[in-house]
Order: sequence, then structure tokens, then C-alpha cells
Amino acid sequence: MTNFPYLSESFMRRRLALPPHSPRVVIDTDTANEIDDQFALAWALRSQDRLHIEGVYAEPFSFRHRLGEMKRARIARDTPELATPLDHEMLEGYAGMLAHYEARGYDLDTVDLPPFNPPGVGMERSYAEILRVFELMNEPVNGRVLRGVPGYLEAEDKPVRCDAVEDLIERALASPDDDPLYVAAIGCLTNIGSALLLAPEIIRKIVVIWTAGYPSTVARTNFSLNMEQDMVASKVLFESGVPLVYQPGFHVGAQLRLSLPEMEAFVKGRGAIGDYLYHLYTHNPLWEMLGITGTYASTWVIWDLITIAWLLNPRWVPSELVPAPKLGDDRRWYHNAKRHLMREAYDIQRDAIFADFFRKLENA
Repeated sequence: MTNFPYLSESFMRRRLALPPHSPRVVIDTDTANEIDDQFALAWALRSQDRLHIEGVYAEPFSFRHRLGEMKRARIARDTPELATPLDHEMLEGYAGMLAHYEARGYDLDTVDLPPFNPPGVGMERSYAEILRVFELMNEPVNGRVLRGVPGYLEAEDKPVRCDAVEDLIERALASPDDDPLYVAAIGCLTNIGSALLLAPEIIRKIVVIWTAGYPSTVARTNFSLNMEQDMVASKVLFESGVPLVYQPGFHVGAQLRLSLPEMEAFVKGRGAIGDYLYHLYTHNPLWEMLGITGTYASTWVIWDLITIAWLLNPRWVPSELVPAPKLGDDRRWYHNAKRHLMREAYDIQRDAIFADFFRKLENA
């Protein structure tokens, strides 16, 4: 493991205090992977009276690894006597998708849907999507939107330089000791992991806010796109000792569900960005991959709002300081009370968050 600076407990407690009124923020996002990133980015850009947004970085993404997990789920379904306990866990999550793919005649070895594009393609799509959101909101880019790493980290000793990584390092190192840069991570951690490995000293200058996985108290395999895509980078986050605000997706962020009637009442018709978010909601790019046929009697989780919410008003995302767990290769949490501190969310004020989001669309 890279030799990261030691941060004392007193330093961590100060750094992990609740954020100031107008924090300096960069947003690291896989914006084209589904629809929640666009909501989060739009909310952040409509909240620049409270957030000083210095940069937006495009993350790589791909769901291709899930085809391998679906194959394991198929083993558990068809030949359970040959399946491992993890295979059976896979079946719990993928039984519906397997049935959908078989009904469609999809072959897991050859299926070619956009979510399964290589991660570098995902990064380029995310970069274009960030620019689209800026354009729809008449928001000047001013050099703030940057491409990220076009793939995942192969190993800890192989960090990758790119525009986003270099910008993050430069901004972090230039930060005053009493004014850290907040890194809102709403995708996998490739850009951030590369920056930490290339310039370990930035852990004194930044606070990472990341949403993924289960609470650290849950003894289950984490099934989380943000975590599992780049496990090298995910493990670097927890081993580096960087000040971290961890926001579990299940079942904290998962409470951020929106229904079609709410979209029609509070989002549709609220300017070009409102109409675009409504279009995304009713034409979700993940429906075909997941086997979902429409919005009838359903909701969709707008996961990534949780990270912006904590920056805007930490009371909307209650949290506490706990020892940071180790993240195993098996995507499970392992505990040691002597580990460094992190801040972990344990609840969320769903209605207050959406009320603020809706009002800002209305006012705009």
C-alpha cells in the first residue's frame, strides 16, 4: 500500500466536522450511467449561492461486469449443487434479469446494450452529458468540466494521469489548511484513487463524500456499482486515511425515491432542465438492461442527491463518526476499532431534500 501521511484523530475530528456554509466543491460523476447524476448536478448548479463549484469530472462506468455475475446466478439457479454461497447471493439479485434476458433471447456472451459499453466509452458519454446539463441550464463551463480516466485502475502501482486527476491534485494542493476541498464522489472512484496514489499528501487538503454500498455494520457482500467497478480505487479510499463521509446507498440513499406523479407535478415544465429530467425519468436508459417496462405503479431512486444534500444541509443526512472499516476483496466490511475515523450517514430527510430540489427548479 502507498505510504500515506498519518492524520491524527484530532485532525480527523476537525476535518470531518460538518461542512461550512459555502464549501469549495468538485463533483466526480458518471453522469450518463442512468438518471440520478443529472438530478444531482442540476441541483448543485442551482445551489451556487451555497456551493462554490470549482470543477466537474467525468468518471468511467460500465455494467459489463454484471454479465459475469448473471452467469454465476444462472449456475445457482440451474445447478444449485455446484453453486457457491456467493453464487446464491447473485441469484437473489439477478433472477428477474435472467428471466428477462432469456425471454428476449439475449446471450450473456454477446448481448450489446449501451450500459455494457467499455468504461472509456462510459467516461466519454458522461463528459458529453455533463456538458448537456450545463447547456440546458445556461451555465457557463469556464473550463470546469474535465475528462476523467478512460478505464479502471489495474493495480495500486498504476495510477493514471488525466485532465480531471491533474486538476484535482492541483486544486487540493492549493487549498488553505483551514479551507479543504470537498470532493463529491457520485460514481466509481477511479479519478480520486489515481489522485490519491499520485499525490498522497492531498489527504490533508480534501474531504471525500461518497455514496455506495451497505452501512459498514452490514455483514453482506456489497452490491454497489460505485464500489464494485473499480475495486482497486475503492480499497485505496479506505486504506489511504483520507477524511471520508460515507453515505450508504442501501438503505439510506435508497429512500430518495421519486414517482411519476411527482415528476409531472414538480419537475416537468420547469425550464429546459426540468423537461430533460422528466424525459430521462420516462425514458430511463437502464430499463432494457434491468427488464423494466415502464413507470406504472413504480418509483426510481435518485441516489446521488444524498451527496449534494449533505453539503447543502448536513441535517438532511444525519451522520456520526465511526472507525473506518477495511474493504475486502470479497466486497465485505472488516472491522478494527483502532482504524482511523470516518463519518457515516445513518438516516435521510427525504421530503426536505426533494422540497428544496423542487423549489429551486420552480424558482429558476
